[in-house]
Amino acid sequence: MSPLDLTPQLQHWQQLLIGLLQQQDPDADGAHDLTHFHRVWAVARQILPHHPQADALVVLAACYLHDLVNLPKNHPDRAQASRQAAIKASQLLADAGFPADKLAAVVHAIEAHSFSANIPPQSDEARIVQDADRMDALGAIGLARMFYTSGRMGRQLAHPDNPSGDGRVLDDREYALDHIEVKLEKLPSMMQTEAGRAMAAERVARLHAFRQQFIEEWLAR
Repeated sequence: MSPLDLTPQLQHWQQLLIGLLQQQDPDADGAHDLTHFHRVWAVARQILPHHPQADALVVLAACYLHDLVNLPKNHPDRAQASRQAAIKASQLLADAGFPADKLAAVVHAIEAHSFSANIPPQSDEARIVQDADRMDALGAIGLARMFYTSGRMGRQLAHPDNPSGDGRVLDDREYALDHIEVKLEKLPSMMQTEAGRAMAAERVARLHAFRQQFIEEWLAR
């Protein structure tokens, strides 16, 4: 199924949302920059045709504004970041003239997108946004983001002698490669939409192939 066609209304709001983001304080986190929001929206556009009852404008707004408040993974208030982002997004959208009757739906989609917040999505829009955001943790770009984030947090690439984790407790707080098994390979089963699950399964297969090649090269001494 083809991605959702962009209506003039969606095109208008996409450009307006990009402008709103560019007016915010720049985020030094390259894993959550404007390109991330573009990719999340691109995935959402692929899922939306499978859910014609979903409000595409709500999904668009949540895709672009879900990380307005982005706290590091090891920050003590990490679980509150999506709620803070939702409040900030609601204020920005209201000031920009966003349809008032859609604000609550955007707020919920932003709150529920976060893995850390553990808020179950209650709407099709929230399910689509959550799947689209998590998709960016998978595949080739997901790998790049994984190592980028791990490097910023001072983690090692992999266990020096046992990168596969055989017979030891996996620890992605210490070794970046462990994150594939600890979290990423579980994401397909956690996707909220059927289309999301299919896309995630394809991307996880790429992670597994990379992991095997990485281990072989890591141990070739």
